[in-house]
Amino acid sequence: MSERAATSTAAGRGAAGRHGEDVRSDVRVEVELRAHGGIAIDLQSRVESYYGESIRAQVAAVAAAMGVEHARIELRDSGALPFAIAARLEAALLRAGAPAGADVRPEPVALGERSARFRVRRSRLYLPGNEPRYFINAGLHAPDGIILDLEDSVHPEEKDAARLLVRNALRAVDFGGAERMVRVNQLPLGLSDLRAVLPERPDVILLPKVERPEQIHEVDAAVAVAGARRGPWLMPILETALGIERAFEIATASERIVALTLGLEDYAADLGLPKSAEGDESLYARLRVVNAAAAAGIRAIDSVYGQVDDLDGLERWARVSRRLGFVGMGCVHPRQIVPIHRAFDPTPAEIDRARRILEAADAARAAGLGVVSLGSKMIDPPVIEQARRLVALAREAGLVSGDGEA
Repeated sequence: MSERAATSTAAGRGAAGRHGEDVRSDVRVEVELRAHGGIAIDLQSRVESYYGESIRAQVAAVAAAMGVEHARIELRDSGALPFAIAARLEAALLRAGAPAGADVRPEPVALGERSARFRVRRSRLYLPGNEPRYFINAGLHAPDGIILDLEDSVHPEEKDAARLLVRNALRAVDFGGAERMVRVNQLPLGLSDLRAVLPERPDVILLPKVERPEQIHEVDAAVAVAGARRGPWLMPILETALGIERAFEIATASERIVALTLGLEDYAADLGLPKSAEGDESLYARLRVVNAAAAAGIRAIDSVYGQVDDLDGLERWARVSRRLGFVGMGCVHPRQIVPIHRAFDPTPAEIDRARRILEAADAARAAGLGVVSLGSKMIDPPVIEQARRLVALAREAGLVSGDGEA
């Protein structure tokens, strides 16, 4: 340990994580850095007889990697997995004054290919970034995407700890087929989030409260500096009247942008209006986002529906959203996923009609005809393209097989 590190950590104290009767999958870590005495580990865990030795070994390894030779480390474990233990210990040590810069990330899980630009994004499930218990089984609910949230769901004093936890989760948690998303904080704080999470190759970065194209350019520059092997897609969130008015400028600010979305709670507050169940106060904003996204060649995704217990109201909202031109929306609870998928999925009748349009187009092409007709109706090229997109969406959602059969 260097002299500088010994001086800066001799009397330092730090803590991170949570412990208590209502806490699951987390650990409370308290650290006191000392000038001598080696590493003393005090562990209390319900699974100590099974995993106590491995937890102690992990703690010792992280401390050594961070250059800490003398410390009392107390852990109150509530069933935390290794990725969470590592994140909480790292946060506590850094808060105590241990030197930063050591790589103490957990072993990575295997990742598939980068998510497709226009993959199915009917549902995206928000998970509070400082609550590891929500990460572990999130993929079992089968959302199209999961959002590890570093913004609104994280207390300002816990941003640093949540950043490490989200970084480790991206690296070590298997979210199944869900697209891996992170909502960072507003810039400039969001740049610190990006430095932490970009090496773990998230599929999508959500950028809150975007009002200017220049904010997108800053994120693009951060991605370039990080040198990510597969850079993420971007999804700006428009949450103010100014952001809505600049929707097209923002949508075209980067080739990484795949969708626009909006935050209706903040938008209504910016207008000085209460947010209603019907959403009349936000209709202009929603239509503006749909139009800007279409003009930019990307997708529009609606806000969340905050009434978790009102699943009928959620489905009505989602069906209106689809008619307006949105392809999906956010979720604040897993129970919202199925109604959202049901509302945004093409119906059997829509799929059947789209397939018949494509069959008619193929037949006309084979016969050398320049006009496509279905029954007594002529089918224009835009209708054929729309049918093609609908069938592709249905196939990706698992509603039809690869050969088009239902």
